[in-house]
Amino acid sequence: MVEKTENERNMRVDIELVRQLASVLDDTRLTEIEVEDGERRVRVAREVTVAPMMHAAPAYAPQPAAPAALAAPAAAETGASTPATAVNAVKSPMVGTAYLASEPGAKPFVSVGQKVAAGDTLLIIEAMKVMNPIVAPAAGTVSSVLVENGQPVEFDQPLVVVQ
Repeated sequence: MVEKTENERNMRVDIELVRQLASVLDDTRLTEIEVEDGERRVRVAREVTVAPMMHAAPAYAPQPAAPAALAAPAAAETGASTPATAVNAVKSPMVGTAYLASEPGAKPFVSVGQKVAAGDTLLIIEAMKVMNPIVAPAAGTVSSVLVENGQPVEFDQPLVVVQ
């Protein structure tokens, strides 16, 4: 028989604290959080299942930048809105490289006019050799894709508009 230590016998779990930490995980899309108060330490983690993704950065050829005079008519033709007018835009949660498909030559995750459900993958952002799926926050229709395949993106940059 294994005897418990004094700390193990006196351990009391604050269920409300655990619930609050779990709520923080949901709100921030973190996978793990840990707090420490004196000798008491609470760690809450969740297992994240992601569709299989490639582990190396895809070998996309860099896209030449379009002159500003040509970019505006192209946006008008595709129905794309500018980041300043993207009201329902899904924004980048990180700095990285945006990929519109799972691999070179594959069909894009979404296209303009396509209906999406909450949680559907819109694109992938590669950051530090990790492929991060960016998902639709709610159901709707993709009205514009504001980034190009292989384009570097900044934190909080509008990526896709779902209305």
